[in-house]
Formats: sequence, structure tokens, C-alpha cells
Amino acid sequence: MGILNVTPDSFSDGGKFSGLNAALQQVELMLSEGMDIIDIGGESTRPGSDPVTAKEQIQRVVPVIEAIRQQLASDILISIDTTLSEVAKAALDAGADIINDVSGGREDAAILTLAAQTGVPIILMHSQGMPKTMQDNPHYENVVQEVLDVLNESIEAALKAGIKKEAIAIDPGIGFGKRKQDNLDLLAHLDALVATGFPVLLGTSRKRFMGTICDVTEPSELVTATAVTTALGVMAGVQMFRVHDVKENRQAADVAWAIKQSR
Repeated sequence: MGILNVTPDSFSDGGKFSGLNAALQQVELMLSEGMDIIDIGGESTRPGSDPVTAKEQIQRVVPVIEAIRQQLASDILISIDTTLSEVAKAALDAGADIINDVSGGREDAAILTLAAQTGVPIILMHSQGMPKTMQDNPHYENVVQEVLDVLNESIEAALKAGIKKEAIAIDPGIGFGKRKQDNLDLLAHLDALVATGFPVLLGTSRKRFMGTICDVTEPSELVTATAVTTALGVMAGVQMFRVHDVKENRQAADVAWAIKQSR
């Protein structure tokens, strides 16, 4: 899953792809590098970020979705990265195929109803708190179990709303209201998420916790570190990877998959 943030303030690529031509060029590049899904977001969810209105998100993402459908690829899968049902509906109407909700359906429960009514897949992510304050003082006693418990609550709500089980995927929310050790614990126990039977999406791309390990402050210097987590994820049974750098992570995933198949 290639990341396309059409925002001015995302932590790694804010402002780079907010123009339509730049966005389309980036989609073309990621397609050539082996991307299967393009994840388009109009609101930064970096730590400390402010929320963006549904109207503003729609103005950012819909023209890009429409242009991809009309000018690039009619068959590529497009996911809309939003927590708001109004934005998700506009994106689906414009040609998106998947809803990717970092709040796990907890910010706007109508997004679950929308997914049920349209029959589109939905990715439910775990997060502790809102992006503005989520890194202020996150705390867990047992992060793996607590993340699983909250994800199970989101799954139950989704099923109750009428979403089919096979249309649900989950995401542990690396970096979303987690300390460095929490992220490492989750990565060390990805098999526990895979064991739920739901497809797992992993989003570690260029995340700050890896920078503290590697003594790096520039997110773009964490491509190799991200690829390591992708390879580990493949070995653990993770099925989807949300990344900025498609080529490097595709290679990591393909090699890890070949090794895994030889066990």
C-alpha cells in the first residue's frame, strides 16, 4: 500500500504532493515500483497535528481520486485514509474502494454503517487518544493484549453495523499513542494479531521510534529500517504494508516471502 498524503503538514512528505500533477506523478512512480493499493489521505495524523474538517479533506482528496481513475488506472485499488464518514462517502463516490480508519470506527460510528451499506472493505486501526495529544503520555500495562482488546471491540462494532467478517482488516497502529517499547513489543508479537484471523496491515514507514534506535532525525533516512520491519512482518504473516517507499519495501517483502515459502 503506497502512501499519498495530499496534505501540507504530514510528518514525512507534507506539502510534496498537495498539487494534482505532483500527486499523479507520485502515483505513477509507486505503480511502477510494485504498489497494489494507493492510500490517499487529506488529514495529517502525525503526533501533535490538528484535525481537518470534512469539507477540507474532501477538497483535497476527491480531485486526486477522480484524476487517478480518469488518467492513470481504472483498476488500481484506492483506499481513503479518513475517520469521517462524510469524507469516506465522497471518496467512495469518486472511485475509492477501501476505507482506512485510524480511529477504528470510534470517531464517527457512521463510517461503519457506510462500509456496511456499500460493502467496501474497512481497515480498523488501534490508536490511543487523538493525534493532537496521543504522544503526550501514552501508557499500557500489556500493550499487545490491550491493543487486541480494543481492536476486538472495533471488530464487534463493525460486525454489529452489518459489515461482513471478510471485509474487515486490522492495524495495530504503530506510533499512534505508543512509546518506543510499545511499538517494539507489538512488532515482536505480530503473530498475535495474525492469529485473530483478520488480515493485518502494518504501518511503520519512516516512524520516529526507529529514528531513536538508529540515531536518525530525518524520516526519509529510515527507508532501510522500514524495510526490515516489512520483512519481519511477512515472516509473521502480515498481509499488507503501508509505506512511503514502495520499491525498497516491495523487494523486502518479496525476498521474505520467498524465504517463508521455503520453510
